[in-house]
Amino acid sequence: MKIFLDANVLVAVLNKEYPLFTYASRILSMTERKDFELYTSPICLAIAFYFAEKKCGSVQASKKIGLLTSHINIASTGQGAVLKTLGNKKILDFEDGLEYYSALDSNCKTIITEDKGDFHFSEIEVASCREFIESHF
Repeated sequence: MKIFLDANVLVAVLNKEYPLFTYASRILSMTERKDFELYTSPICLAIAFYFAEKKCGSVQASKKIGLLTSHINIASTGQGAVLKTLGNKKILDFEDGLEYYSALDSNCKTIITEDKGDFHFSEIEVASCREFIESHF
């Protein structure tokens, strides 16, 4: 199963933000399982880097992003995602639209986020870390 991780999940892990860290780290540990593939977008990585950098500096943030990207896939965010986002009147936040179409283009079946309302327009499953763990394990 292919799963897309929103930036807030990545930030929670990189910055060890409790109580979400407990669930988000379990989601990231799924990279060790053959039945799950984790994806995120360059935009989510940029957001995660920004918040990690604020907490621990550029050098440490770069190391954390490097480690993270060695375990998860990076979905492309290209012209198609931009045009689809602009063409979908249900999408209120451009960034969320780009993430959504990056997830779809990577054939993800679920978006994991702590801001489920941001993806009110989604035609695929949207779950919080806790909801996903409780329903799939």
